Amino acid sequence: DRMKKLLAAVGNPHLKTKAVHIAGSKGKGSTATMLAKMLEANGYKVGLYTSPHVVHMHERIVVNSHPVKNAEMLRLLNRIHAPIEKLSKKDAPTFFEIMTALAFMHFMDKKVDIAVIETGLGGRLDSTNVIKPEVIGITSLSIDHQQQLGNAIDSIAREKAGVFKHGIPIVTVQQDPTAMKVLR
Repeated sequence: DRMKKLLAAVGNPHLKTKAVHIAGSKGKGSTATMLAKMLEANGYKVGLYTSPHVVHMHERIVVNSHPVKNAEMLRLLNRIHAPIEKLSKKDAPTFFEIMTALAFMHFMDKKVDIAVIETGLGGRLDSTNVIKPEVIGITSLSIDHQQQLGNAIDSIAREKAGVFKHGIPIVTVQQDPTAMKVLR
């Protein structure tokens, strides 16, 4: 709800760009990056949102292999500052929520053909889970983020499957049988 409020305050940019959503435990950043590169190589203008960053936070928000520039980030931050301040009086957005909103804003501004969006952790309650993607990818599932997602593969699979949307195709790899049962 907090993410939806933040995005509504900046014009719902997540609804103005086609997207692919990538969730999973292992390989989601690599999968998202490879997919973005393939789409780019085929002539599409592609946004890529991944986390965490390795060296500089700008590498989280990329269009056609180019991280958001300092001047672009400053303009985005200036646009989102007042909505953050207003929302912070009751329920302050997290760093990840703000970065996610900035990515959606940037992709809308750049008029990308498609954005490849990697979840942070989980899926169901992830701040990226506000999009209605064209397709969803689920990478290999394993025990991770147990405090947030649970201690068993079935609870983790259930949280990751929280990105599923009615009528949206899902692509996955062969999973642990228990995880596959939950995904189905």
